[in-house]
Amino acid sequence: MSLIDRRTILKSAVIGGLGLVLPESAGAAASRLTVTRLDEDLVVISGAGSNVTAARSADGIVMVDGGLADHSKALLKQLFEVFPGSRVHTLFNTHWHPEQTGSNTRLADAGARILAHENTRLWLTRKITRPGEDRVYEPLPAKARPSETFYTHGTMPFADGEIAYGYMLQAHTDGDIYVHFRHHNVLAAGGVVTADAWPFVDWWTGGWIFGLVDGLDRLLEAADEDTRIVPATGPMLRRADLVAQREMYSVIAERLLKLLTSSMSPEEAVAAKPAREFEGQWGNSDVFVKQAFESLWGHFSPDA
Repeated sequence: MSLIDRRTILKSAVIGGLGLVLPESAGAAASRLTVTRLDEDLVVISGAGSNVTAARSADGIVMVDGGLADHSKALLKQLFEVFPGSRVHTLFNTHWHPEQTGSNTRLADAGARILAHENTRLWLTRKITRPGEDRVYEPLPAKARPSETFYTHGTMPFADGEIAYGYMLQAHTDGDIYVHFRHHNVLAAGGVVTADAWPFVDWWTGGWIFGLVDGLDRLLEAADEDTRIVPATGPMLRRADLVAQREMYSVIAERLLKLLTSSMSPEEAVAAKPAREFEGQWGNSDVFVKQAFESLWGHFSPDA
C-alpha cells in the first residue's frame, strides 16, 4: 500500500472512528477547526496553522503548540468548548515558528507557563529574515516568550501518569522538541514530522536533512507500536510511518551529500531529482530538495 493511500485510510479512520468535528465558532478565522478526540481527555485540533494537542487533568490543560496568532482566539474558544471549566496551565512550543507560537501572548496573559527548548526562546528574542522570503519575523514580546526552558529532556506529572519531553537536536530547526503523553500514549512530534506534505527544512535556524533522520530516531525510541503520533500537519501516524519516513530521508540525505561533494549547485541538485521515486506519495519535491541541499552547507562545506 502506498503512503498516500495509507494516509487517506488513516485520516478516515481517525476522524470517522475517533474524531469529532465541531462547527466553526462565530468570529473564527476562515479555516475550519477540526477537533479529533483521541481519548476522553485528549484532543487534537487542526486548522489553526498546525496540529494542536491538548490534554486535560484535574489541574487544567496541557497544550502542545498554539497555532497562528490570527487563529488563536478561535482555537482557544474551541478548546474551552471541548473542555469547559478548564484553563491552560502549560503550553509547550515545539519550536519557534509562528504556527507553533501564535497563542503565546494570549495564554501568557492568562497565566499559563510556556515551556520550550532554550534555543526556541533565543530565536523568539530576535528579528529573523530568511533567504528567499519577503517577510520579517519579529521577536515576541518578553511576556510571550517561553517562561521555562530546558536543554535535553524532562518530565512532569500529569493526571495518573506523566508527560515526557525531549530535545531532537538540529532537525527541522535547532530547537525541536517532542512531547509524550505517556498515560495516553500520544506523542506530539512537532515540525520534525508531517503527514500530508514534504517538511520544511529551516536550515537558516539550524535545521538540516541528516538532523531530520536523527530526530526521527529519537521519536522511534519514544514510540511503540501502539503510540499515536501527532505530526505538525496532517492525520495521525503510527510508528511504522516514522520508520518509513526515516528510511526515505536517509536515502535522500545520502544522495544529496554525493551531489554536494560533486560541487553541484542547489539548482543542479534539484534538477537531479534525488527524491524522484517518492514524489508520487509526497508531491513535487523541488522546494524540499533545495532546502535540504542548502542545509548541508554548514555541516560539510569547508571554511572559506
